[in-house]
Amino acid sequence: MSRLHQTSAAHSPAARPARRPNSVLERFSQAATAWTGSSWAFAVAVGVILIWAVTGPIFRFSDTWQLVINTGTTIITFLMVFLIQRTQNKDSLAIQIKLNELLASQQGASNRLINLEDWSEEEIVALHERFAKLSDRLEKAADDCQSHSIIEAKEAADEVEEKLAEAEQAINNAAASGQRQPSPSIASSRPR
Repeated sequence: MSRLHQTSAAHSPAARPARRPNSVLERFSQAATAWTGSSWAFAVAVGVILIWAVTGPIFRFSDTWQLVINTGTTIITFLMVFLIQRTQNKDSLAIQIKLNELLASQQGASNRLINLEDWSEEEIVALHERFAKLSDRLEKAADDCQSHSIIEAKEAADEVEEKLAEAEQAINNAAASGQRQPSPSIASSRPR
């Protein structure tokens, strides 16, 4: 068997039966997404509603007449939720990959931000707070054109934490020497 024949046989649909249904479903969902987002789909939906409304008097606005539109819209809505979610997941993943590529390609950018979407919510909130502190520092800085990164934000947060620890130690030392009792609000307000 020639190498060309081996390669084409390895990539044939029979060689990958598990991927074929997925690719068929993917092509179908892409086509459905494209069509349902078109002006023609909107026109068809308006047409269906108009036909349903016009046939109301013919069917004497019966329960069955109402059930037809209710059932139809419920089924379509149910299917569209999954179609929209699939499209949004794919678009979000593509955007994240593009952003990761931009971060990875920029000299001086923090590579810690690559795959940030995989971090826990608590970690993302902490990162947001660090950037808020960095923003405050930038407002006070003389030159706003300098480059700043998450590493600088972390260093700023570490500086603040060190100063709090020093202040707490000074209060504890003063209390131990009997000069002054530590204020409970200051000693307990240090972030852990």
